[in-house]
Amino acid sequence: MSKDKNAPAEGEETEAKGGKKKLIIILAVVLLAAAGAAYFFLFASSGEAEAEVPPPEHGGYTALEPVAVNLAGGGYLKIGVTLEYTLAAAGDGHGAGGVDGAKAYDKIISTFSQAQPADVVGAREALKEALEEKIIEAYTEEVEGEAPVQMVMGIYYTEYVTQ
Repeated sequence: MSKDKNAPAEGEETEAKGGKKKLIIILAVVLLAAAGAAYFFLFASSGEAEAEVPPPEHGGYTALEPVAVNLAGGGYLKIGVTLEYTLAAAGDGHGAGGVDGAKAYDKIISTFSQAQPADVVGAREALKEALEEKIIEAYTEEVEGEAPVQMVMGIYYTEYVTQ
């Protein structure tokens, strides 16, 4: 067998292939780093501005009269709720005062009239969380060009009797 004098030895050929692989890996890492930096500078800064909305400040309480609700599976629930409203609902401390309970009554009736008696007894806290979320959403005012204004920040049960 004759060997070509101009052909590279086996070790040199392996080094050439290994050098190309290293170059490709380095280029891929540099491209990924550049893409990550571009994403951070272009998109991450806009998310920070939205996340800096301060939590609502306490403005006072509005106690609602207890209401009796017929349950879906028979029986009824007498429920009383107090709304904790924000400083924005209180007129920013100028005594304008509070929130009307009409939307809250609507959410209370619609939430609990669909509940079964077993749910009212066994899943009381889950129903409260769902009700609180619905009431807060109902009392959040959307103003064009501004951040939403939250009028209610929490609810508390003052009466909870089922039969």
